Amino acid sequence: MGDGGRRISVALVGTRGVPARYGGFETAVEEVGKRLAARGHDVVVYCRSTGDAERPENYEGMRLVHRGAMRRRSLETLSHTGLSVAHLLRHRTDAAVVFNAANSPYLPVLRTARIPVATHVDGLEWRRAKWGRTGQAYYRTAESLAVRWSDALIADAQGIADYYRDEFAADTELIAYGAPVVSRESDLLADAGLEPHGYHLVVARFEAENHVDLIVEGYVRSRSTKPLVVVGSAPYAEEYSARVRDAADDRVRFLGGVWDQRLLDQLYAGAATYLHGHSVGGTNPSLLRALGAGTAVIAYDVSFNREVAGAAAAYFSDAAGVAAAIDAADADDGLLDARRAAATARAAAYDWDDVADRYERLCLRLAAHELVKPSRPLGRQRTGAAGRRTAEGRAGRIPVASVPDQSGGAQGAAR
Repeated sequence: MGDGGRRISVALVGTRGVPARYGGFETAVEEVGKRLAARGHDVVVYCRSTGDAERPENYEGMRLVHRGAMRRRSLETLSHTGLSVAHLLRHRTDAAVVFNAANSPYLPVLRTARIPVATHVDGLEWRRAKWGRTGQAYYRTAESLAVRWSDALIADAQGIADYYRDEFAADTELIAYGAPVVSRESDLLADAGLEPHGYHLVVARFEAENHVDLIVEGYVRSRSTKPLVVVGSAPYAEEYSARVRDAADDRVRFLGGVWDQRLLDQLYAGAATYLHGHSVGGTNPSLLRALGAGTAVIAYDVSFNREVAGAAAAYFSDAAGVAAAIDAADADDGLLDARRAAATARAAAYDWDDVADRYERLCLRLAAHELVKPSRPLGRQRTGAAGRRTAEGRAGRIPVASVPDQSGGAQGAAR
């Protein structure tokens, strides 16, 4: 523990909470929160309660506070965070970490209550087509509010840090996620009708920016005799989900959401390849889990994915690229073995203990009021077009040319 063993109270706000069953934020909260709690800190996690689900008071040493949310996509996150912040004002902590820049309208409330706060800004949410023009405009505004009202900003990828530097002239704490060490067990695969290394795998929410439709289309073009297993669902995207299914043939198997973590880990570890289509979310836990499972990766070609996987993966930008990568993997066992070894080596650079160290140091500095901003400009936060060029690129995606040293320089900065 840093700072001479000083213990503080920390609130983790703005996610669905723990146990982690959904995405990157929840994974980070669980992995970091339980480590901080084990080091003697008082960690409070705000959890989104739904229906008749159990509401435990504690989990892995963390104290849990359950609050509801409006069951509407555009208001679910904000309504839950609002209720969480209202509780936090009555039960103050020494520091708070707010996840998702979309929650930034609540930051002035926390600042008024003299609770030092860092915001984990996530990826470039305004680029997600699901939000429409109004939602995208909101996210762009929320970024500015996060820059203005946070005592510190957290980015989980170099590309996100570059964006905030270029667009806002704002510094960030670069803290990537960790990669789990995934067991190579396979006893549950038979119940799913699968054999180790006998299938290709996709794990993703069905959203346009995750390119599940492109992956399915590319797989159908391939000559593979191994089935494509698709894990994921689309709670707010019926039209996109239909597009994905329409692109499939009888070799594609849709499992829906898989909530059994042991089965999910075995799906990762047992896959011949893991196909990763995410393009806007920074460092992605699904990609890290595949690397931690020692699985050969085929990833969508954006800087976020190259920053994480580097030379351990093959890359695609269209359906033809997917087909070619799958056919190459099926044809060469030696190539697959080399990529599996490279994946395991790459995962070692992403250590959750190191991630927790970085969060601990940041929270201690927040609690000591070392990071409080002396002033907050009232005017426009954005500094010019450079950031928009960095963020969008010629084809609306972060250009590969902006990636730092692929040999590990980006990880070195983030670790």
